[in-house]
Amino acid sequence: MLCRAACSASRKLVPALGTPWTPAARQKHSLPDLPYDYGALEPHINAQIMQLHHSKHHATYVNNLNVTEEKYQEALAKGDVTAQVALQPALKFNGGGHINHSIFWTNLSPSGGGEPKGELLEAIKRDFGSFEKFKEKLTAVSVGVQGSGWGWLGFNKEQGRLQVAACPNQDPLQGTTGLVPLLGIDVWEHAYYLQYKNIRPDYLKAIWNVINWENVAERFQACRK
Repeated sequence: MLCRAACSASRKLVPALGTPWTPAARQKHSLPDLPYDYGALEPHINAQIMQLHHSKHHATYVNNLNVTEEKYQEALAKGDVTAQVALQPALKFNGGGHINHSIFWTNLSPSGGGEPKGELLEAIKRDFGSFEKFKEKLTAVSVGVQGSGWGWLGFNKEQGRLQVAACPNQDPLQGTTGLVPLLGIDVWEHAYYLQYKNIRPDYLKAIWNVINWENVAERFQACRK
């Protein structure tokens, strides 16, 4: 259910981040519900982090995105290209924050962890050598993000292969690299600092215990159609 909501949110954001839209086509974005309680991912991610991350940080991106889109709509109506250009960074940041987090929540599950199965696992072995090598590579890329950002497993549709990538700040993976997002790991400090302090590697070690591989596999199958 939430997977569909997240995909829908991502699709609705495309006009805001790319092609212009007509005023009648615009719909306000909303904060998606979590498919689990705030404390469901403990001990790996505690309830306080989840509550603040979802109800405060993600909610702020949604609110700011709606405000920015209203301003952008006004600029379009006036034909004010300068204002449209000036609003692009806010659209990218808040739109990316909404897209990224809508994916992130569904990538996590209290019953997650372990390894993926089926075609996703075979693709990981093909493109990275083994699941462990993939895990090490995505962890290293995520640890290495300077400042705030995300580590991603994405799908390159042109090459038909999986790729690992890092994005700074809230840059959305597909909108900035062309890779279809399958699994995102948030390495902003608000995602882990209250529990893991400044030790990002400990957070990254723990998060593998709650990765929702069923959701990642669903995304993998969907982007191959």
